[in-house]
Amino acid sequence: MSIQADLASELKQAIKGGDKPRAAVIRQIETEVAVAKSAPGFEGEVDDKLYLATIVAYVKRMAKAKVEYEAAGDRGRQHAEKLAYEIGYLARWLPQTLSEEETRRTVLAAIAELKAEDPKMAGRVIGHVMKNSGKALDGALVRQVVAEELGE
Repeated sequence: MSIQADLASELKQAIKGGDKPRAAVIRQIETEVAVAKSAPGFEGEVDDKLYLATIVAYVKRMAKAKVEYEAAGDRGRQHAEKLAYEIGYLARWLPQTLSEEETRRTVLAAIAELKAEDPKMAGRVIGHVMKNSGKALDGALVRQVVAEELGE
């Protein structure tokens, strides 16, 4: 089943079951897809690739917002909880990324392959890892590990 069909089915269930938070996040993703589809220069199809890219971008934005709400303390707690629910709900469609340990091994292999010893080579190492890994990686984690390993 495609992501679009899965979300449509989930939306119907959420509405019938009175699950407002689930219905809200599904509607938000549909809105995000509609915005992406109507953006100038969009020439693709509305398919799983578009839905996946939209969900990934949305989760990334909401994760950043969640951190900010959490930093606000009690005032932001309710919003942070809402965003945590949305992120958790959408996680099933996100590509599985490598763990920190696996990412570290991948980065260390790239550093050895490129003979990188200088923090000035961090960009080259990051680019090499992201381009040649062939697996889903968390870019922020890759940057962090490269900085730690090269002593940045």
